[in-house]
Amino acid sequence: MYILKLFSTFLKVNLQQDLAYRADAIVNMVMSVIGTGWDLLGLSIIFANTKEIGGWGPSELIALMGVWRLVNVMMATIVWPNTEKFNTGVRDGSLDYTFLQPVNSQLLISITRMVVWRVFDFAIAVALIIAGMTSGNVITSPPLVAAFLALTFSGAAIIYSLWITLISFTFWFTKFDNSVTIMAALMDAGRYPAQVYPYWLRALITFIIPIAVATTVPLQALRGELMGWQIIGFLVIGAAAVFLSSRVWKAGVRRYSGASS
Repeated sequence: MYILKLFSTFLKVNLQQDLAYRADAIVNMVMSVIGTGWDLLGLSIIFANTKEIGGWGPSELIALMGVWRLVNVMMATIVWPNTEKFNTGVRDGSLDYTFLQPVNSQLLISITRMVVWRVFDFAIAVALIIAGMTSGNVITSPPLVAAFLALTFSGAAIIYSLWITLISFTFWFTKFDNSVTIMAALMDAGRYPAQVYPYWLRALITFIIPIAVATTVPLQALRGELMGWQIIGFLVIGAAAVFLSSRVWKAGVRRYSGASS
């Protein structure tokens, strides 16, 4: 219960902060709409010259774009803002106060800063998924939808776990910012199904920077391409990623001696 109370408190604080710059939020929303239109234009140009990409048609690519945007909403709402705050805290010593709070430090470092207006991007992502799946010839069912939702959540958890692991390395290496930047660049690979990439890159975005697990895999489940054991396997991987990242975080916290030491 205290977690929900803590989350609601930070949500109110960040909402007030975003409302203080309403014009900036509105401009960002407009840019999100323009960006979505630009992405759809790019797909239309591609499919003007071909009927499918890696076995995926235009409707399915629109749905994939929606899932990709969902992951990016999580990154832009929580991951990137708190990464900046975390790195600054390590260098100027303000992170010391985080560990003095009677709250799980990983939770606190994850929700202190939230870009609330990004809920608008979330709505766009959901609209793209619905539009893509309803406009095509994809036959789905409630079990497949349930598998899609579970794998989307699990994929987001894997990306979050990867982030926690990367920033935890800062406890060993004082400056470890570039790895997160590389991760952001590789996120763009999730715009398209993993099947279109060469084997080495497909392996990279599936097992090293698992963006494909967060984007392509949920859509494969919705298309009925995954067996039950595969769905369970990906869910187990998600749970394992969360557990392992928390262990890495705790190990890093034990190593942290404070900015004044």
